Amino acid sequence: MNFFEQIGETAGSIWRVLETKGPQSLSALKKQVKASPDLVLMAVGWLAREEKLALDQKGRTQLLRLK
Repeated sequence: MNFFEQIGETAGSIWRVLETKGPQSLSALKKQVKASPDLVLMAVGWLAREEKLALDQKGRTQLLRLK
């Protein structure tokens, strides 16, 4: 699997976590998705660029959620 496929697979994992568990912090996503932290960040960036994610502020925490 090439690097871009890994990012896509990780984005799919992030999508499934957010779909089943609801909004999550970035640190919570990193713990739940079986990928390196850097790969999780790249996948979040890809999903954000595709306008699939929204960011909500809850106190001092920013939560990622599906649009």
